[in-house]
Amino acid sequence: MSAPLETSPRTYEIRTYGCQMNVHDSERLSGLLEAAGYVRAGEAEPDVVVFNTCAVRENADNRLYGNLGHLRPVKDGHPGMQIAVGGCLAQKDRDTIVERAPWVDVVFGTHNIGSLPALLERSRVRSEAQVEIEESLVTFPSTLPTRRESPYAAWVSISVGCNNTCTFCIVPSLRGKERDRRPGEILAEVEALVGEGVLEVTLLGQNVNAYGSGFGALSAAPDEVRAMTEGGQSAFAGLLRACGSVDGLERVRFTSPHPKDFTDDVIAAMAETPNVMPSLHMPLQSGSDAVLRAMRRSYRQERYLGIIEKVRAAIPDAAITTDIIVGFPGETEADFEQTLHVVREARFSSAFTFQYSKRPGTPAATMDGQLPKEVVQERYERLIALQEEISWAENKKQLGRTLEVLVAEGEGRKDEETRRLSGRAPDNRLVHFQAPDEPVRPGDMVTVEVTYAAPHHLVADKPVQNVRRTRAGDAWEAHQGEGPKGVSLGMPTIGRPAQSQAAAPGCAGPAPARA
Repeated sequence: MSAPLETSPRTYEIRTYGCQMNVHDSERLSGLLEAAGYVRAGEAEPDVVVFNTCAVRENADNRLYGNLGHLRPVKDGHPGMQIAVGGCLAQKDRDTIVERAPWVDVVFGTHNIGSLPALLERSRVRSEAQVEIEESLVTFPSTLPTRRESPYAAWVSISVGCNNTCTFCIVPSLRGKERDRRPGEILAEVEALVGEGVLEVTLLGQNVNAYGSGFGALSAAPDEVRAMTEGGQSAFAGLLRACGSVDGLERVRFTSPHPKDFTDDVIAAMAETPNVMPSLHMPLQSGSDAVLRAMRRSYRQERYLGIIEKVRAAIPDAAITTDIIVGFPGETEADFEQTLHVVREARFSSAFTFQYSKRPGTPAATMDGQLPKEVVQERYERLIALQEEISWAENKKQLGRTLEVLVAEGEGRKDEETRRLSGRAPDNRLVHFQAPDEPVRPGDMVTVEVTYAAPHHLVADKPVQNVRRTRAGDAWEAHQGEGPKGVSLGMPTIGRPAQSQAAAPGCAGPAPARA
């Protein structure tokens, strides 16, 4: 029996879990669905629910099947409703999803997100589940339609996949080997975004500063890559400098780099390119050389602290954040003390902290020396307490500073009751500031003086010194009335996350806060 004719556009909702790669993939999924005629759901139940999953988070599969279970009666009462599951967990579990939840209509992987509209239609016509998992990338995601979540700040993928073999991480096996985009394509996307009003871009890669390795030998790389690396600088350093020449681009960030590929020329490019922001997310994972070796992380404590020292020398105001895993198999008390030592020395402005949990399919899951939960919990509490103390002390150093803040949307959960607005400083610290008398829009810039510091945010309660209306604010204003947001972020927060969220991160790490 053929599907009934539609009298109105079908609606959709996307639920996203995991790292910033998944967040950006969800923007593409939204773009694909809207290009196919779908519209975002409002208050009513959507016709299509898409789960963009993560395989890194603890109990990721239980969370997915729990959510699918809650949707089953909803679907039973909503004729024509479809459920699709994509992302890393779909890439890993494949047919298992339909076996455990036979009411799912579509399963697709990380390599073929562009197939979603066709798979949904095929499932409707054939009245049966469609499972399509590709082993390698079908189309570079940057070529797909995108509906971006913010009109003033945007993700830009410079590569996909990862060539590392960290023993705790399943991401490389799910996203494949590294593939890099040509510099001209990246810069063309950045320029197009700026033309639409975007002021800030974040360059994305599972191992962002390995950019260039995906082209193979330099002698065989495209001419534009060779030109970018003249003088011996790395392709990533060249790309940062090239972003500095994009007229109208005010802020450039990148995430997440790997310490083994973090070279002096990248530090120089950060320091010498005015629109590259003084913020750096540098995953540590452990401060113990023995644990780093077991993790197959190809750097050691001395190398890591050396990078931090060089960054602070070149960019004194840089805010450095990190990822840390507590309780990796075989971690001793002495190993953990080495992690605390690095935290004290590095003085991170904040840290995403995780209790190690087994991820099926990773070498670490079968290692000897798996630690009791109570041991991991006790160490985790000590780490959190130390980092909270350091974060607060580092934020207190901001008191009295004058900062230009990019006004954000939705980052200050208490803004309405405190009569404040919120935004991000150049170093990415969250700032809550007194609402000025004149109208201020997300995407505009305000100049404020910091009057109070908490461990995870700053407050500026003196009158705003200056408001700079921007093209980004104009773009935000133009986007109003387009319907509700459709991407729901299920990611850890800085500080003390709920225990159900603690997990070993993938190389890309957690997604930074984004308006």
